[in-house]
Amino acid sequence: MKIVGDSEHFKQPFDHDEEYVSRAETKREIAIFQELGTKLVALSKSQILKLDLDELLFDNVMKTKTIKINTEAYRRQLQFIGKIMRNVDIEALQVDIKNVLNQNSNESAKLNVAEKLKEQLLSEGDSAVQDLLEKHPQLERQKLRQLIRQSKKELDKKPDEASKSSVELVKYLRSEISD
Repeated sequence: MKIVGDSEHFKQPFDHDEEYVSRAETKREIAIFQELGTKLVALSKSQILKLDLDELLFDNVMKTKTIKINTEAYRRQLQFIGKIMRNVDIEALQVDIKNVLNQNSNESAKLNVAEKLKEQLLSEGDSAVQDLLEKHPQLERQKLRQLIRQSKKELDKKPDEASKSSVELVKYLRSEISD
C-alpha cells in the first residue's frame, strides 16, 4: 500500500527529461519570433533586401507591408511570420538587422559631416579649402573650388533653393571622406 504523502506519487513523468520545454518557455520563444517579425516588417524594402532572408520569409514580410495595420489580418500575418521564423537562425538575423540599421545611422552621420563641411567651405572660402586638403589629401583642389564657385553663384541667384552644385559638393565630400 502506497502512502499519499510519498514523494513518488508527486513525481511528474518529465522531471528527468532534459528535452522538456514548458508552455511558458514556448510562449516566450513565440513572442520573441513575433517581435522580430514586427521589426522586419517595420524595415524599408531596401533594408529588407540587404538581409539574407529565405524566399518564403521575404515574400510574407513584403505581403505584410500591404496589409492595413491594426487589423486582424495583420495580426494573423505577423503570427504566421513568427511561425516561419522558427526555422531561421534568430541570432544571425538579429545581428543582420542591427547591422542594417547601423549602416543607415552611419550614412546619416556621414551626410551631416559633409553638410557641415559644405557650409564651412562656402562661408570661409580658400582657407577652409586649404585646411580640408591638409586633412584629406585625396581630394582634388580644382574640383572643390569649381563646385564651391558654382554653388555660390547659384545660391546668389536663388538663396532659398538648394543649388545643384551644392548637392554635388556634398556628394563629392561624402564619397571621398571616409571618417
